[in-house]
Amino acid sequence: MAVFHTTITVRTRGQGLHDITETVAREVQRSKAQQGLVNIFCQHTSCSLVIMENADPSARTDLEAWLNRLVPENDRHFEHTMEGPDDMPSHIKMALTRTSESIPLIDGQLRLGTWQGLYLWEHRRAPHSRNVILTVVS
Repeated sequence: MAVFHTTITVRTRGQGLHDITETVAREVQRSKAQQGLVNIFCQHTSCSLVIMENADPSARTDLEAWLNRLVPENDRHFEHTMEGPDDMPSHIKMALTRTSESIPLIDGQLRLGTWQGLYLWEHRRAPHSRNVILTVVS
């Protein structure tokens, strides 16, 4: 069994879904692995990872709008607000979603579905630099 590790840095523009599919695919190609499993892990508590529709951007817009309604900013019950009104909501959004994804690797290709893309979901309004660890086990 071979294991390949690398860290990808994603610079976000602020809140939203940032497509990292091609970046991950390039790193998987660099691993030279043909069969196995790709794990992607986000090292932060105010952003997450999600596999989502990649064809129609309105699906991503609707998802984000729904989560913002579910976990609104300026909730008077939040104590953890030192970094602003999006501080605690970003942590809750991360806890409700995922910090890692696993994708099958077959014939050297990520086997996402036809309409699937891999996204880093930034929950903070300000731009951030996010680290994502990529592990390929083949």
